[in-house]
Amino acid sequence: MAVTDEAIEKIKAMIVSGALRPGDRLPKESELAAELGLSRNSLREAVRALSLIRILDVRQGDGTYVTSLDPQLLLEALSFVVDFHRDDTVLEFLAVRRILEPAATAMAAVRISEQQLDALTAQLDKLGEDPSVEDLVACDLEFHRGIVHSSGNSVLCSLLDGLSGPTTRARIWRGLTQEDAVARTLREHRAILDALRDRDADAARSWATVHIASVEQWLRSTL
Repeated sequence: MAVTDEAIEKIKAMIVSGALRPGDRLPKESELAAELGLSRNSLREAVRALSLIRILDVRQGDGTYVTSLDPQLLLEALSFVVDFHRDDTVLEFLAVRRILEPAATAMAAVRISEQQLDALTAQLDKLGEDPSVEDLVACDLEFHRGIVHSSGNSVLCSLLDGLSGPTTRARIWRGLTQEDAVARTLREHRAILDALRDRDADAARSWATVHIASVEQWLRSTL
């Protein structure tokens, strides 16, 4: 094992064991290096690596702290990584969304508040019946983000937020080239919203599946 990897594993072990908790300040570099049996250089490299993936927060002049370890913070690294996807993997991202997002939508059906439902309705009303493709896709992202957030599962929300980026271009492409794509998307949004208002988890799951599968099927037919 490379010395930097060893240093990362040792700091990770401290966090996992509870020796270091969210918000804790790490001991001074010289003290921590001696405690873990590491060189200061390897410790410094490990700290730099862990700060990049939001495990540690290096504050100049103040020290190094364990972050909140909140799922949304930690999964930001996922968003960065998926930006490097190849075009031929978009279908795989859509397939993952088709598995996760309907489940989150079903969970939201029993948790979402009337105020949140009214906000989603106002969002669709503001968009109108004949939006541009770009406005529709932007609304689509916010619409689904709002629903997933209402599921009450922060990990699921962060995962889906990170996975939405690679499919954005496909949705714009579909809107520009497929007849009735805009109107169909609007109808599906309304159907999802109606199911949520009815607190019908099964219908909400089904409509969310249809909504994502329609993009997936269109893309598969064009590749």
